[in-house]
Amino acid sequence: MNFLMKLFYVFMLKLNIQNETSRLRAVVLGTAESCGPTPKPEECYDPKSREHVLAGTYPVEADMIKEMEAVEAVFKKYEVTVFRPNVIEDCNQIFARDIAFVIDDKIIKSNILPDRDREIEAIRYLWNIIEDKDRIILPEECHVEGGDVMPWNDYIFIGTYTGEDYPDYITARTNKEAVEAISDLFPHKKVKAFELRKSNTNAKENALHLDCCFQPVGEDKAILHKNGFLIEEEYEWLVRLFGKENIFEITKDEMYHMNSNVFSISPDVVISEKNFTRLNTWLREQGLTVEEVPYAEIAKQEGLLRCSTMPLIRD
Repeated sequence: MNFLMKLFYVFMLKLNIQNETSRLRAVVLGTAESCGPTPKPEECYDPKSREHVLAGTYPVEADMIKEMEAVEAVFKKYEVTVFRPNVIEDCNQIFARDIAFVIDDKIIKSNILPDRDREIEAIRYLWNIIEDKDRIILPEECHVEGGDVMPWNDYIFIGTYTGEDYPDYITARTNKEAVEAISDLFPHKKVKAFELRKSNTNAKENALHLDCCFQPVGEDKAILHKNGFLIEEEYEWLVRLFGKENIFEITKDEMYHMNSNVFSISPDVVISEKNFTRLNTWLREQGLTVEEVPYAEIAKQEGLLRCSTMPLIRD
């Protein structure tokens, strides 16, 4: 990272996020340093992590650090300014998207699982240099995580779960109160909510966030997994919006391995996991440059590239 460029952003941090794919200029990338011991099964926040804990295949810190270094190297290649959280000892801080997200020129603090609330303090140095009017803290009853919130030009797509059994699902992270609050904050946007399939025990039947079953790429294309949506008409709405010929439909196994959770540097460049052979071939067929990185260990925690990044500025 160019020191003078980073210094400029520190004093002149003007947020701008209109969509998922415009040219990236500044981003928060989480950290795997001091991420703590392997959790106990009952301490896991999602079924995939629990599955790997029980199987003895939960990822180790050194491997995850190497994977995140590979992503940072790609950002440096494209001259993207990268901010990292301050390291909190024995705390998993990989998934920067969970703790806050940016829409337009506003940063919104997520109301996340209470056990993870201290993670926001690790980027307090960024929060404090953003103008007060652009820092949003939602009411306590609004539950939301950044993986469920997806700006797309005139739209804001939001993954949610509104069933009466919402409190029973640790995998239900964004509620209807948050959808309503975001709608009120951005009256000039069309907010479209999608009911997601939830499971506390079966990772292949659980769309933890919207970006686990859907993500735009390029300028007019999307990755999609039908079974992630509880209501078929909502899935079909996305198919109509993007056009069936522009949709890459992933299988249940590909969803499980987080194929929709890639990350765009620009409409022409996307970072993807190196083992996503079918997806990466399709992306290249669409004319995109695919920067492949190893991220399979981090994927064991039911998150991938979009989950571990929080864009701050796109052109």
